[in-house]
Amino acid sequence: MFTTGFARHVARRYRKRGLDRTAARMVAFLQERGIEGATVLEIGGGVGEIQIELLRRGAASAVGLELSPSYRDEAARLLAEAGLTGRAQYRIHDIAADPGGVAAADVVVLHRVVCCYPDYERLLAAVADHAGRLVVFSHPPRNLAGRVFVGVTNLAMRLRKQRYRAFVHPPEAMLDVLRERGLRPAYAHRGLTWQVAGLER
Repeated sequence: MFTTGFARHVARRYRKRGLDRTAARMVAFLQERGIEGATVLEIGGGVGEIQIELLRRGAASAVGLELSPSYRDEAARLLAEAGLTGRAQYRIHDIAADPGGVAAADVVVLHRVVCCYPDYERLLAAVADHAGRLVVFSHPPRNLAGRVFVGVTNLAMRLRKQRYRAFVHPPEAMLDVLRERGLRPAYAHRGLTWQVAGLER
């Protein structure tokens, strides 16, 4: 599913329209809490548009973790176009499977990532352990609209004989994983198709 063609599409959309509304809300939350000089870790960063916007707003550096190499070239092009080459690093790494393989950061971001990972507890535990100050993540709502959206997505994947599956994890249970590791909710946006949770130490 996450091919180089998909990466080109995402990069073109960002060049034309900027961040999507959900990503813009996430960036606004982080900026409001203060990101000047901060280190950023984005899990499932794709072509890195959120990293670029945070670097433009004062973050010192960023690391984007991906499971697919398909985004690498487009991420490098966008960084070069923004004049930010050298301030962001693209890595193939599963933080849930190997938490010790990546350094902690002031800020950890996950946009449309938790819904792609079956074991949210393992993923978010690793996130919390790597977050010095702030965590922000988006996820589909656990309501009828969210279940239908994910169900249609998974049906399409099956019909295409692709292995990708999406998940609608319980929002409070996800927050509990982060709360248990010293983070407290500081922001919430409840959209129809995407919700945002921001937490701080």
